[in-house]
Amino acid sequence: MPLTIRPAGNPGGRLWPMDLRDATLMFLVESAGHPAVAEIAQSAYDRLAEGEDIDYRVLSNLVEEASGKGVLRAMRQKYGPVAFEAIIGPVLQEVGRAPIRSTRYGYTWQPGEDPLTAG
Repeated sequence: MPLTIRPAGNPGGRLWPMDLRDATLMFLVESAGHPAVAEIAQSAYDRLAEGEDIDYRVLSNLVEEASGKGVLRAMRQKYGPVAFEAIIGPVLQEVGRAPIRSTRYGYTWQPGEDPLTAG
């Protein structure tokens, strides 16, 4: 279900849905002064606009670059906390769907071994 934002000057007004494509467009617009962020945002937006899937790593890089360049801080100041969360929410939700990879060493249990003492 898409997140929604309510215009600041119209608290009882229309709600606008914010989907992943819209969110990446907002990143693109707000990163105009930061070419590295804008390049990632443009790539993400173009893929989504064409109806293609996007890898979570691209979105993770977008958030990391935007954070490092101060774009996220500027967006929060410009739009306020509620709209800011609505903008970054779809991106973070997709990043959160990333596969979890274990950093533990790969031990293969052998039949007949006691799993509590093997290792």
